[in-house]
Amino acid sequence: MRHGMSAEKIKTTYREAVRAAIRDAMLRDERVFLMGEDVGRYGGCFAVSKGLLDEFGPERIRDTPLSESAFVGAGIGAAMGGARPIVEIMTVNFSLLALDQIVNNAATILHMSGGQFNIPLVIRMTTGAGRQLAAQHSHSLEGWYAHIPGIKVLTPATLEDARGMLWTALEDPDPVLIFENGLLYNMEGELAVDAGAVDITHAAIRRSGKQISLITYGGTLFKTLQAAEEIARDGIDAEVVDLRTLRPLDTATIVESVSRTHRAVIIDEGWRSGSISAEIMARIMENAFYELDAPVARVCSVEVPMPYPKHLEDAAIPQVPAIVTAARRVVTGHE
Repeated sequence: MRHGMSAEKIKTTYREAVRAAIRDAMLRDERVFLMGEDVGRYGGCFAVSKGLLDEFGPERIRDTPLSESAFVGAGIGAAMGGARPIVEIMTVNFSLLALDQIVNNAATILHMSGGQFNIPLVIRMTTGAGRQLAAQHSHSLEGWYAHIPGIKVLTPATLEDARGMLWTALEDPDPVLIFENGLLYNMEGELAVDAGAVDITHAAIRRSGKQISLITYGGTLFKTLQAAEEIARDGIDAEVVDLRTLRPLDTATIVESVSRTHRAVIIDEGWRSGSISAEIMARIMENAFYELDAPVARVCSVEVPMPYPKHLEDAAIPQVPAIVTAARRVVTGHE
């Protein structure tokens, strides 16, 4: 619980928590505005911005043409001009059309201007599979962005992070990308009435344990927590680490957890090759090799374009049984 947070709770959803975060930011700071495809009259492709156009008007809730390169570039320009834009890209796949703006401009202008121009830009986008939206709408590419110096990469999984990460990101002088897993939007839960800004620099221990560290983020957090409960019935005590931020990675929390449990499985909805899970494995090797009692394992998506049929899509992404099997193998040597 955040320090000073009220004990009074309200029932809400992840979608509503994100909307509350946007609304709160716009009420706090008149420089904040939201722009993207269908964020205004339609209320957002995932209904996140529903009602905000009526409250704030078209100057601050801006529908854009269908050109990611153009409106991300406009967001960069607005940030350079003193505004605090929130740019919404419908899915991470579509962000590839704006890679030049994100990687060659937003991430580099501070460096290339000799420190003269910060880019206080926030880009939100949906990521992940499980909704039968096929290969052009369903991939988890946030690990790609974690490769790039000059940006921060956030992956809120809980209601508290969905509500609280945005304001902290808007206060950051540099570009911040927020990846919202599409399967989480309907997630229901309780949130403190006065929930507000949260730290964006540290991982969080979501479940304490002594025998194995299950390291994950975003849409696979709750599958991992379920898997931890299942293996607990077999007497395996798992710790669950929610990375929360992929760049900069909180290496210290990862290493501290592995040093306690001496075993690790990384669960990542991205593909295995060249993934953020591979980077985490490398950091464990570099910093905690002699703490390990077993090789580090990982559960990733199958290396195929995301299938459309439900049974194939389910088979392609990390699921609870695969996490359980990997954890049992690492702890006991067999499944």
